[in-house]
Amino acid sequence: MADENQTNEVNTAPAETAAVADATPAQAEEQQTQGRGPRGGRGRGGPGGGRDNRGGGRGRRDDRRGGRGGDDDGGEELIEKLVHINRVSKTVKGGKRFGFAALVVVGDGKGRAGFGHGKAREVPEAISKATAAAKKAMIRVPLRDGRTLHHDGLGHFGAGRVTIRTAPAGTGIIAGGPMRAIFESLGVHDVVTKSVGTSNPYNMIRATFEALKDQSSPRAVSQRRGKKVADLLGRSGVSAAEAEVQAEALAE
Repeated sequence: MADENQTNEVNTAPAETAAVADATPAQAEEQQTQGRGPRGGRGRGGPGGGRDNRGGGRGRRDDRRGGRGGDDDGGEELIEKLVHINRVSKTVKGGKRFGFAALVVVGDGKGRAGFGHGKAREVPEAISKATAAAKKAMIRVPLRDGRTLHHDGLGHFGAGRVTIRTAPAGTGIIAGGPMRAIFESLGVHDVVTKSVGTSNPYNMIRATFEALKDQSSPRAVSQRRGKKVADLLGRSGVSAAEAEVQAEALAE
């Protein structure tokens, strides 16, 4: 019996040595990475080495996630306004899961703005989701002299109805909280607004954006009608010379 055991050990060792020798460099590197020795057992790293490797993988994924979470606006400075945040719950089999919903308005201060809504288990993540959604839904609004709107407008969404009106220089932003955030991020300095029907910030913001989408500049109207800006302004009793001056001032 002793001779048979010795024979088995002698025959097994060369086989394992041959298996290690026949392994490709990639397989050998994989074995070292997994913390296994040449005979399939764990090396000095042991179970702790495996956990360290997995932890390193999670760190690299976090870095990649942080890279994707950067600004997608090409390095442009954006104005971000947190309008409303609310705690929400979802009823599941085991009870309720609580989270947070955020409403954010984003703008560049030069005539572009958008709003977004995001929900998550934590407040920072909900704000990040809402900001990303707002950046994707930005619209351009023509401004007069870079400070106010070109004409009055009406917006309606759900039970909310808003009225926006142009204002002379020095008036300031006369608007409620949610609407004020829109005009500040949009770059409007003089405007008068009124909201009736609801105080829900979601409906107020959607109604305001409906009104802003209907804004048009004299240049856009002239191109649509195939006329000059001076011809449109001349119909209001302004002389041709004054119309030309106003047309140059209103040209974007």
